[in-house]
Amino acid sequence: MVNMYKELAKYYDLIYSWKNYEKETAKIYEIIKNHKKSDGIKLLDVACGTGKHIDYLKENFSCTGIDLNEEMLEIAHRKMRNVSFKQADMINFSLNDSYDVITCLFSAIGYTKSYDNLEKTIINFSNHLKTGGIVIIEPFFSKSTYTVGLPSMTTYNGEDIKIARLNTTKLENNISVMEMHYLIVERDKDVKYFVDKHEVGLFDVDRFLEIMKTSGFKAEFLKDGLMKGRGLYIGVKS
Repeated sequence: MVNMYKELAKYYDLIYSWKNYEKETAKIYEIIKNHKKSDGIKLLDVACGTGKHIDYLKENFSCTGIDLNEEMLEIAHRKMRNVSFKQADMINFSLNDSYDVITCLFSAIGYTKSYDNLEKTIINFSNHLKTGGIVIIEPFFSKSTYTVGLPSMTTYNGEDIKIARLNTTKLENNISVMEMHYLIVERDKDVKYFVDKHEVGLFDVDRFLEIMKTSGFKAEFLKDGLMKGRGLYIGVKS
């Protein structure tokens, strides 16, 4: 198996070309405006991927991005030379800095997989946030809203490259298991076939909020988030 965030990183932005990062960032700005109490403009994007959200956030914030995967960071750095990108794990990263805003978007928090790792991650966010600062976390589905056996297809139909990705959803305890099958063809090249497996934690809303509250946040869950059915967690550091 390959990994979309490593071997397939160069195709990532094409696979998600349907995603409206500008519209999502506009909503993030509105949330920050309405909730943030600190005075600064330093923002940390955790699991920043190729930096698509940062590309819009940097217009009003001094941004830093961290991600576990070097291949994704290389793409982000090529696009934005004036932004600091660092390789780090969200569970245990340690930066010699504090921030006014921390974002963790596109369900990346699900890769913590367990409540134990989730708690470590939320505590780590709190440790890197200024008093009055805000954390915005976009989860995956909860177990109660997750649909087992749901088929899914994503395609990209460019002039020189075509991509088709198909998968279905499985459930193992509190983990969503998605085995994604890719067909990719580029101009003057043979068709390539890849399989990529993703395991993502399905966290209960009440338990997630309790972890945020015990980690020093005044927290709430917004059902109307950036993507349908996923919602957003917002926490202001006490």
